[in-house]
Amino acid sequence: MTSPADLVLTPRGVRFLGRRLPCTIGKGGLSAGKREGDGATPIGVHRVAGMLYRPDRLPRPVPWAEPIGPGDLWSDDASDERYNTHVRAPYDFSHEKLRRADPLYDLVLITDWNWPESVPGHGSAIFIHQWRRPGFPTEGCIAFSRADLRWLAARVQPGTRVIIPPLAGG
Repeated sequence: MTSPADLVLTPRGVRFLGRRLPCTIGKGGLSAGKREGDGATPIGVHRVAGMLYRPDRLPRPVPWAEPIGPGDLWSDDASDERYNTHVRAPYDFSHEKLRRADPLYDLVLITDWNWPESVPGHGSAIFIHQWRRPGFPTEGCIAFSRADLRWLAARVQPGTRVIIPPLAGG
């Protein structure tokens, strides 16, 4: 059973608190068997586990949001013991920079996909972040317009459920 306080992916966007927000999902569609690099958005019930933001680009959206600094990275190397975790530069394993030149990660909701106990190869970081443009797919994350993402960020809490049903679409 879902609640209005759940983020629920539907074929027309994400339903949350009585609104339906347009979004994009992974270029690999939806997957019940998510793997690293497949570009898919994992089916299931996930939870918001954290929030990051760029303090040089926007004010702290909520008190529990953590700033993204110049050396902040996310490990995406399945051979790394810190796979699918927030790490800091310098870092020898494959990783993604959290402080990007573009605005995609100015505000990031971190889900608990394959975290905190990650299984190597099952896919790293499923974030909720800003889209490039409407309809442009992600690498597996869920993306929204900047305005809708900021609206969401002001209303979600740690533990908010992110429900991705098998027949949903973005």
